[in-house]
Amino acid sequence: MLRKLMLTAAAAALVGQAAEAETLRYATARDVYGLDPHAVTDSFTNIFTHHIYEPLVRYDAELKIEPALATSWEVVDPTRVRFHLREGVKFQEGQEFGADDVQVSLMRAVDPKSPLRGNLPGLKAVEIVDDLTVDLILEGPTPLLNNYLTNIFILDKGWLEEHDAVAPIDASQGEEGYTTNNANGTGPFKLESRRPDALNVLVVNEGWWDTPQHNLTRIEHTPIGSDATRVAALLSGEIDLIEPAPLQDADRIEAADGVHMLQNPGLRSIMMGINMGDALVDGNVEGNPLKDHRVRQALYQSVNMDLIRDKIMRGKSRVTGSLIAPEVKGYTDAMNERLSYDPVKARELLAEAGYPEGFAFNLNCPNDRYVNDEGICQAMAAMMAQAGFQPRLVTEPRQMHFQKVDNKQVDVFMLGWATLPMLDGFSVLSAMLATPGGEYGTFTPTGYSNPKVDELTHAVAVEIDEEKRVSMMVEALMAAKEDIAWLPLHQQPLSWAARDTVEIPQAADDLVRLWYAKVNN
Repeated sequence: MLRKLMLTAAAAALVGQAAEAETLRYATARDVYGLDPHAVTDSFTNIFTHHIYEPLVRYDAELKIEPALATSWEVVDPTRVRFHLREGVKFQEGQEFGADDVQVSLMRAVDPKSPLRGNLPGLKAVEIVDDLTVDLILEGPTPLLNNYLTNIFILDKGWLEEHDAVAPIDASQGEEGYTTNNANGTGPFKLESRRPDALNVLVVNEGWWDTPQHNLTRIEHTPIGSDATRVAALLSGEIDLIEPAPLQDADRIEAADGVHMLQNPGLRSIMMGINMGDALVDGNVEGNPLKDHRVRQALYQSVNMDLIRDKIMRGKSRVTGSLIAPEVKGYTDAMNERLSYDPVKARELLAEAGYPEGFAFNLNCPNDRYVNDEGICQAMAAMMAQAGFQPRLVTEPRQMHFQKVDNKQVDVFMLGWATLPMLDGFSVLSAMLATPGGEYGTFTPTGYSNPKVDELTHAVAVEIDEEKRVSMMVEALMAAKEDIAWLPLHQQPLSWAARDTVEIPQAADDLVRLWYAKVNN
């Protein structure tokens, strides 16, 4: 699954090599939501905080699970899994790591008020066996437990208590606390300073328990919203690594001296959610036409994804009919089949459903979250209008967009999903297709509910037999596909750019892991 940036002897010998320590200057299109690892489900924020905080188990450079703060684990019984913790680990402010830190951190993450609660479903309690042993008490068998745990980071209990931060916050709703701009983890880097929307500086954690595979002493992360400014900073030598690198500038970057593009297929599926509640959020007709399957099909067939791929995505995206990428467990080729682009058929379906003149609705999209998100939505709005719809395009910064999504204040809206941290189709089933309730359905569009999908999803959650589990996932995903619960668009490409002095692996999940990076000047 891993794609190496540079197939050189140096890149192949990342582990254990001595090299001159360096600063890496890293620019992205946006800032993190904050430094609290339990405050948001946003994958970019979570991978940035992973440089400071660590989970019990982690993904390695090839996206395989390996020990981290836990050294081993065993299933005591189907609802009790015992984890043995790493001895001698210290938090960056000097506190000893132990079982009480794991207990408070995991329960903080699954608190009913935590936005991360859906990322660790089925956890009932954490029992301390001794200072370096904990039992996770589960509601039932949990085949993906370790996958979930890769994304749940451990904080120091005393530090949280000292700063009145044991209760979780929700950054997507604008909530802040001490943990928003301060950090104290066990990871390879520690926070030196943070200026929101300006500069985040991390420095190497000399007391890290693990053997570094990087040669960095300092990371300077600068949010640069303008694509042109971000590229100019790379080409001028002010920045060493940018993510994303705009597709329209790929040829110019490749032609420049001392820099190169990093492009590969990615896991993140981009799709449009559809409000199926009793009324439109902002419509001009009574009720909600989007509840009608014929209208959803018309919407689907109004969008020419081949044209969007060729013109807007520069041929780099993978057009899809599936909500998960081919590399994700649960995918089948049948899932990938799309309804044809057919604006004439779309108009016929609208008329058949009783809307020959179409109807108005809001088409909500971020303008700083996904590759070419605003351009895609502008193109879709024009296509939908040609097919008889009356879309009102609303493009906004990601925080405003996702506040509306979270609060169900959208009719048709863009979302990207990379199945993280599970890398499994259950991620989509549990978060985006299950009827909302508890940790399920946290992103399910308003009004969508299919009892068969719910039954299969809940069965998948506890099925240990892998063949049965995958078969049920496929059945549930195909049922939702028939419902047109979501409008699939494409898997967006990975698109980074770096100076030739930078070595870093690029994994299909599009997460920048700088603890594998080297700068060789």
